[in-house]
Amino acid sequence: MTAATDATAPRPSGRNAKARERNLSRVQARVASQQARADFATTLNALEDKLNVPKQVGIRVDRAKTSLRAFYDEQPGPAIAAAVGIVAAVGVGVWLIVRATVKD
Repeated sequence: MTAATDATAPRPSGRNAKARERNLSRVQARVASQQARADFATTLNALEDKLNVPKQVGIRVDRAKTSLRAFYDEQPGPAIAAAVGIVAAVGVGVWLIVRATVKD
């Protein structure tokens, strides 16, 4: 470029620079607010999953089933003995509750 073309090139005025700066900050604010909304939505979804009791119970039941199946596959004898013991304990408990209720 020559000195003549440099002199004729339009120079941005202070007003245009301020307008560009203001527009840029608006874009940055919009992007920041969209990011904050996305983070907030992620946090709310995580809280909803944690506080959803039926869903959490279902997850725990699935884990228990998986671990019990693995225990049965590895040691079938003790697994059957444990199941019989649990059934007997529940049966005795129900029998005691019914017996106490009928006597009163």
